[in-house]
Amino acid sequence: MNLKDGNGFAPSARRIVLLLLLAGLAALGYAVLHLFLVPVAWAVIVAYVTWPTYRRLRAMLRGSAVASALLMTVLLTGAFVVPMLSLIVPMTRELTGLYQGVANYLANSHHQLPEFVAKIPWVGTWLQDLLNQMASDPASVRVQVADWAEQWKSEVGQFVGGVGRNATKLGFALVTLFFIYRDGEMMLNQLRAALWPFLGDRLDIYLLAIGGMTRSVVYGLVLTALAQGALAGLGYWAAGVDAPLLLAAVTALVALIPFGTPFVWGSVGAWLLVMGNTVAGVGLLLWGTLVVSWVDNLIRPLVISSAARIPFLLVMFGVLGGLAAFGLIGLFLGPVIVAVLMALWREWQAEQVAVPAATRDPTRL
Repeated sequence: MNLKDGNGFAPSARRIVLLLLLAGLAALGYAVLHLFLVPVAWAVIVAYVTWPTYRRLRAMLRGSAVASALLMTVLLTGAFVVPMLSLIVPMTRELTGLYQGVANYLANSHHQLPEFVAKIPWVGTWLQDLLNQMASDPASVRVQVADWAEQWKSEVGQFVGGVGRNATKLGFALVTLFFIYRDGEMMLNQLRAALWPFLGDRLDIYLLAIGGMTRSVVYGLVLTALAQGALAGLGYWAAGVDAPLLLAAVTALVALIPFGTPFVWGSVGAWLLVMGNTVAGVGLLLWGTLVVSWVDNLIRPLVISSAARIPFLLVMFGVLGGLAAFGLIGLFLGPVIVAVLMALWREWQAEQVAVPAATRDPTRL
């Protein structure tokens, strides 16, 4: 009995060779394309969230996929790039003024903490001793300020390099976005055809979980972060802080991480109290607690949990774990992975419920 094929290989050996070839090609493909995976992931997320708008635009243009994809990409480019460019100059000016103000305050003469701050156990005494040390040795303060300036120069250089790299990635993401708009339906059909033999009816469940979680995370994280940044910026402006626009942008970025904004507006409020601006400091702390954090503590969990039907605690773990594992894109990939795991769990539970009770009785022989 001959178990070999026409080339002299047994079927099992042929499959092993084929798997090794596929694994080698996959490794080579990753080596070539891994630099573009993050821009492609961003493009897929943006395309999915904005797909209803794109379909309406394509209908207005009588079904022209190329024209609608190009116009949609141009509109999104303007929505991303124009605000960034318009904020660079005022934020740079505010950053310079903020740094100079802090340096001048630290280098000046003796400072006295407000009485209610100085009476805080341990903290008040420590802060007052620190200020007294600065006042008694201004030369060391100037040296420290100079060291900070050198560190800032280095960090600014790294930041500029990072901006350049991110701008390049943004360009690749926008180019990819055009082709996803133009050929997205064909790509999705090919993906479904490739995965259907392995997943069957489960494929629709997983795609639905991925889509729902992506949409809810975008709305729950990005929109609430923008709302928190705007509200916090209003509080900074009302409190008379020197750089409200810069601090609002920082607050919006930190707000992408759940429960991260108190570290920004809380620090600014504490600084105002140390500076002696008691009314402004207390007002900002109250504004942050009652208004800014209200968005984070109430609206974000409602938007994410209700849309994805997943406990917000799991979503938060997915956000933080994804951020640690994948970087900024992990803010979205982490919750999506959690959503697929939850879909698997619910499917398994449904199968267990469908099994007759007799077959599940551990005492039955």
